[in-house]
Amino acid sequence: MSRRWKQRPARSNWGDFGPDDELGRLNLITPEVVLKALGEVRLGQSHCLSLPLNLPGGNVLNPRRHPPQLAPTLRESRPVYNFQLDAGGAAGTDVLCDDAVLLHTQYSTQWDGFSHVGQMFDVDGTGRPVPVYYNGFRGGEDIVGPDGDAPVGARRLGIDRMAEKAIQSRGVLLDLHALCGDERRYVGYELFMRALERGGGDIGPGDILCLYTGFADRLLEMNGMPDVSVLDRSCAVLDGRDERLCQWIVDSGIAAICADNYAVEGLPAGEAPMPCARLPLHQLCLFQYGIPLGELWYLGELARVLAEEGRSKFLLTAPPLRLPGAVGSPVTPVATV
Repeated sequence: MSRRWKQRPARSNWGDFGPDDELGRLNLITPEVVLKALGEVRLGQSHCLSLPLNLPGGNVLNPRRHPPQLAPTLRESRPVYNFQLDAGGAAGTDVLCDDAVLLHTQYSTQWDGFSHVGQMFDVDGTGRPVPVYYNGFRGGEDIVGPDGDAPVGARRLGIDRMAEKAIQSRGVLLDLHALCGDERRYVGYELFMRALERGGGDIGPGDILCLYTGFADRLLEMNGMPDVSVLDRSCAVLDGRDERLCQWIVDSGIAAICADNYAVEGLPAGEAPMPCARLPLHQLCLFQYGIPLGELWYLGELARVLAEEGRSKFLLTAPPLRLPGAVGSPVTPVATV
């Protein structure tokens, strides 16, 4: 029992890594796991797994998230772009560019932190649910806002804790696109097991599961003008209501799940009695078990290379920004094969 909660969700690992743990299943990325991941490097090739951060383009996928806005910084009220330090344009004068960016942290290739999704839950055993997050950290106390005068942000479970972990582990890519093509299919346990068998079946504690569906490839083809009517019908998504699939995620010991699609799981999720989690896989992973989710990763090139090599494992390096207080972060993952 933690000082923050008297009861934890029946299906959770709260407290298993310590009463104040903020890393969840990332704790399973041990030195031994990293050494095993290094053993997957055979070609010495590195592959960028990030989309350009101005994609998907516009805000049709999520109306509250917008593309990055770049602007020059100012010096003496002048934009610092092609800025000459000494007037007159003499040869040898320094010329500078310096910029700033307004960035929505979960617009493009991203990590979801544990403070991104919580739940109303009766942690005190009083019969009154309160907003809480992984390991019982409290809304309004540990994750602050929007009420009151304190700055909004995650004082605990911030994305900076994941950055301090310096995420590097063995990645295991499952090619759902090879099974589902460009069709929108909700992938439950049976189909997932088929993909796992095709991928060699070897996945264990501390590994990071990467799901290639082809969704990010469709986004690239749309060149910043996403057609949501097409995307809503495109590519595989996990079925967050499939209990056997959820139990596999719990039992597997995987440290994180990443996908090249919008939310890893299908939206909307399947029907369930209300009230219920609208994002059941997010609740299972972020709230109950401390399993980070990566979204909109670019996995197409890596999938082709691994298929040519007849393998599915690689070294994955993917720390988020060390941005205190943020609940999510852009990420430029690197796969080394």
